[in-house]
Amino acid sequence: MKRAAAFVILLGLSACRATDPPAKPEATCVKACGDRASVRCSDTDCRRGCRLALDRMLEKEGDRVIACVAGASNRRCDEFTWADCLARIGPHADGGPPAPLPGKVDFDEDD
Repeated sequence: MKRAAAFVILLGLSACRATDPPAKPEATCVKACGDRASVRCSDTDCRRGCRLALDRMLEKEGDRVIACVAGASNRRCDEFTWADCLARIGPHADGGPPAPLPGKVDFDEDD
């Protein structure tokens, strides 16, 4: 009887965590993608895109990236769409730092 009671308690405690958000950033992204972009993206598309977007997830930009993918005008959920959204979100949206100035030209002249 004690074993059955302990089993029921353990089962109940483990079931309580069933609705908790996933602990890993990639799993959180895949779940959010499935919830918000399921019309456009399959589970495989979400998993593949979230692997591309892992750095943005760690930068806390995941919601904006998924919103961009879900609202993309091309009606696809491929790597190009994910990469396009990743380039438009967060600190990388401005294109990065300017190119360095050209250096001094040093050619040997045969004059």
